[in-house]
Amino acid sequence: MPQKQLQPLGIELARRRIITEQDIATALEYQKNYPNKKLGDILHILHLCDSQQLIEAIGEILDEKAILLEESDVNLAISDYISLDIAKKNKAIPFEIEAGKIKVCFADTTNKRAIETIRLLLLNKGLVMEKYITFESNIDKILDSLEGFASDNINTSRDITGLVDSIIKTAMEKRASDIHFEPMEDRLRVRYRIDGNLVTAVTIDSDKQMQIIGRLKEISNMHQEKQESQDGRIILYPDYNIRVSSQKNVYGEKFVLRLLKKNAGIKKIYDLGFPKDENLVKQSFDKKNSITIIAAPTGEGKTTTLYSVIDMLNRSDINITTIEDPVEIRIDGLNQIEIDAKTSFSDSLRTVLRQDPDIILVGEIRDKETAEIAMQSGQTGHYVLSTIHTINSIEVITRLRKMGISNYDIASTLATSVSQRLIRKVCPNCKREREFSEEEKQRMNRIAEKYGVTLDFTGKKTYDAIGCEQCNHTGYYDRIAIYEVLIIDDKIQQLITDNASSIQIREEALKENYKPLIVDGLYKVLEGITTLEELNNKLIIF
Repeated sequence: MPQKQLQPLGIELARRRIITEQDIATALEYQKNYPNKKLGDILHILHLCDSQQLIEAIGEILDEKAILLEESDVNLAISDYISLDIAKKNKAIPFEIEAGKIKVCFADTTNKRAIETIRLLLLNKGLVMEKYITFESNIDKILDSLEGFASDNINTSRDITGLVDSIIKTAMEKRASDIHFEPMEDRLRVRYRIDGNLVTAVTIDSDKQMQIIGRLKEISNMHQEKQESQDGRIILYPDYNIRVSSQKNVYGEKFVLRLLKKNAGIKKIYDLGFPKDENLVKQSFDKKNSITIIAAPTGEGKTTTLYSVIDMLNRSDINITTIEDPVEIRIDGLNQIEIDAKTSFSDSLRTVLRQDPDIILVGEIRDKETAEIAMQSGQTGHYVLSTIHTINSIEVITRLRKMGISNYDIASTLATSVSQRLIRKVCPNCKREREFSEEEKQRMNRIAEKYGVTLDFTGKKTYDAIGCEQCNHTGYYDRIAIYEVLIIDDKIQQLITDNASSIQIREEALKENYKPLIVDGLYKVLEGITTLEELNNKLIIF
């Protein structure tokens, strides 16, 4: 129930003799440990009163239709109407349909944004939504039961060695990039990150937790006795490098496995999603005596773009050297260096400069020392490609300044900064074609006009993300990048030299050919590659 209703709700429930003052005190004590839990849910979880009477009373108090939703009450395939990730994000479950009306349960009926999102999705399918309220824990339980798609592939009755092996192999089959082993109060939850989203693969009885942790430490070459944070690697699987990280939490040790496929094919830059503009590609990446930086948060495909660019530039008459942590893909003709615990990017970069390179790829600029050497390399005849963690291409300048790089060095050496995000592609197997709604057109046009872009909807269709076995009932399959490119021309160089703010640089860039990430995202929605809902999930545009 809504947080702002906590105290009045408790008083009203007590007045109706659904609960006692002691029940409220017990619930509030529980809430100290679980501050995100709402009072109604806590009363339900702790069985402090009859749940049916409780939800009916809450419905009356909030003037909402209420139901104690159980899995048996869901009389339709949820993913036929909304994808599971949308249901999870908005804490909503469609559960019954009749005569063009569809009943939907929400955990919080004051969340107008969530309600409007679901209402519009269902309206586009020709359905009128009838709103209900239920306990958030019931919604989570139902969605978790649907989300455990990998359970059939994972045999939890195996011995521990076989169980861990099954979990890892199933993750590979499902295209997962990460596996999370998460100790909880009464179980061990295993989740996979697929196309950027976490989905529950299986839950395991907590009595197996210590054995599973022991097995993970054994195959990761970690210390069995230590419960502090550790890093390790698994080399049992010939097609994968698996990096492992452990972290103690209140219920045990959490493990995250990063799955890196060896010798994965390198995609062409256009296949990654870069705008199909040959001149822009040359302006962005075909340089000398300078540095190009690709910016994005962790897990947004920066390294994949670097590999694509290096593969494009790779020729027999130039010397390309890479410094990586780790080397994710081996490329014929390149000199690839993998740093270890005894070396750093800056140490390796100094050595590489004595190896007569033409192009240098530095996996990541993490500190001032690496940044300074990379800049010096660009100023002395080399072309340097690297990545940096920041939110967009203009903030690359701010990030370098904060590292202590002078405005002169940035202006004279930085040629291009590219920012990107990965968005999910609508599943080709289950997508449902429809016309753009007028509201969608208006939203897209408002954004486009802000950046001097005109969108042509003539003959264009969009798609609803439905959900099927192929896409694990999410409605999306695989990802594509959206990009923005900042070319450092004479005007931008002067602004950097004059210590102009990122806002001033952005204003000038927008007068030229710079277009922010959202513009490329709108084009990909218009092309039917992704959906407006997914773009909003990534960039929060409405």
